[in-house]
Amino acid sequence: MREFSLPALYEVPSDGNLTDLIRRNAAQHPDVAVLGRKVAGAWTDVTATQFLAEVRAAAKGLIAAGIQPGDRVALMSRTRFEWVQLDFAIWSAGAVTVPVYETSSAEQVQWILGDSGAVAAIVESPEHTARVESVRDGLPGLRDVWQIDDGAVAELTAAGAEVTDATVDERAATAKADDPATIVYTSGTTGRPKGCVLTHRSFFAECGNAVERLKPLFRTGECSVLLFLPAAHVFGRLVEVAAVMAPIKLGCLPDIKNLTDDLATFRPTLILGVPRVFEKVYNSARAKAQADGKGRIFDKAAHTAIAYSRALSTPQGPSLGLRIRHKIFDKLVYGKLRAVLGGRGEYAISGGAPLGERLGHFYRGIGFTVLEGYGLTESCAATAFNPWDRQKIGTVGQPLPGSVIRIADDGEVLLHGEHLFTGYWNNPEATAEALADGWFHTGDIGTLDEDGYLAITGRKKEILVTAGGKNVAPAVIEDRIRAHALIAECMVVGDGRPFVGALITLDEEFLTRWAKDHGKPSDATAATLRLDPELLAEVQRAVDEGNAAVSKAESVRKFRVLTRQFTEEAGHITPSLKLKRNVVSKDFADEIEAIYQG
Repeated sequence: MREFSLPALYEVPSDGNLTDLIRRNAAQHPDVAVLGRKVAGAWTDVTATQFLAEVRAAAKGLIAAGIQPGDRVALMSRTRFEWVQLDFAIWSAGAVTVPVYETSSAEQVQWILGDSGAVAAIVESPEHTARVESVRDGLPGLRDVWQIDDGAVAELTAAGAEVTDATVDERAATAKADDPATIVYTSGTTGRPKGCVLTHRSFFAECGNAVERLKPLFRTGECSVLLFLPAAHVFGRLVEVAAVMAPIKLGCLPDIKNLTDDLATFRPTLILGVPRVFEKVYNSARAKAQADGKGRIFDKAAHTAIAYSRALSTPQGPSLGLRIRHKIFDKLVYGKLRAVLGGRGEYAISGGAPLGERLGHFYRGIGFTVLEGYGLTESCAATAFNPWDRQKIGTVGQPLPGSVIRIADDGEVLLHGEHLFTGYWNNPEATAEALADGWFHTGDIGTLDEDGYLAITGRKKEILVTAGGKNVAPAVIEDRIRAHALIAECMVVGDGRPFVGALITLDEEFLTRWAKDHGKPSDATAATLRLDPELLAEVQRAVDEGNAAVSKAESVRKFRVLTRQFTEEAGHITPSLKLKRNVVSKDFADEIEAIYQG
């Protein structure tokens, strides 16, 4: 058993709640832009004073509608300015926000609203309204439904015209630090979603310590962050609250269809994302370079960036020759890549899945450091992250200041700290199982080094045991295989089987490019190419790269290229891109059997 902790850098208020932040910002930084709002395709600044006024206006409408302290109000929308406004408005009315993914099915909506006892829901679109209405008969406690695209904010503002600022501020003060701020439902990878109760204290401890430890990334009046993760996800909420706490300017994107353009116009200094985003940026840049006949130059530049970053971790540092090559490629390649990321950013924070050492070194080598972290819904997002000044690539960093990480005798990661959830809503049995002896049992397997840096090696429930008795942690090899530009998703199989296999889906964008470069028909698809010898050889190269990270007994011996993607709509992946292995295994049972036939 091993454990590591760091002293707290932020003193959690003994009382009060998150609405104190927006009043403090208006008082101390009245003219500072705390949010960016996109109007007619252009970004406009919202000052701390303006934001407080808009939050109060919406909160007045909620109070006029009869929302009481402690009531649960569902919020179902893409990531947009109104999400942040309404989240703080719900808190200002003394209520509790229940985020719902905008992609949730009617059945999921009914479960979350019903289980949480939501008395009202604010949704984004007509489609969302229809989804809620389709299960309305099963939600007897649901009174009001407002739609953002149908003027919900204006409707609430008008309804609360007679409510005073003093009334709102009085209501806002009803919630105390240990009262629930939100009930965030887990992604349901192992069963029905459970509602994690996160208090105002949880967010203060989480965001306060994270902002203090990453202070150069949160300079008021200088720094900004563009949020394009789902705001309904706990990682997105961390970004929202941390930006308001600092405060720095927060921009919200409802989709990433034009991410490059939005990065160029918003020009954030900090980017938050999942590894797939950073993989896409790298793969797109490499594919473009190859299409322009500059593939060899890009590959040399990437090799130099990785070597330069690795040398930064050595006592002697980069050699003179390496520094010269790095400087040349900075003008030819790296500067252009940084421009794609907005041109002002120096740091990004990545979570949700392992980034991988190769990409970690590549990005640090081009002058855009990606700090990898780790957390769960139950830990109010990040429970560990790499510090800006002492990054250790290949790990998810040190514990959040003020918290403790322990590795149990069986390798499970255990957590303790004020940032943790207080329990699962309406589920005391699951709470007792997860919070045993004052420690949260994450279900993840990991190690701590001598400096307290955590490495995650797998999940207890995802460990496969082959017929030969070999334990296999799928995440390591899956992440390496998925790093190939042609691979969209990879799921390792082999529990109770004679060897390890894999189901693989192809990235449709890069498949089109690959097919063109290899003389395949212009209308080629995964279905028409899945048995193509050249394609299979390319996929095999990706598998070989993955196999290099594990022992022979753990390596993938056979794979199947699937004709369709793993999708959120089909229930194969969660909104945060985690695989639902039981659903995939069921839907592709024939493909798994085909791996082991003969």
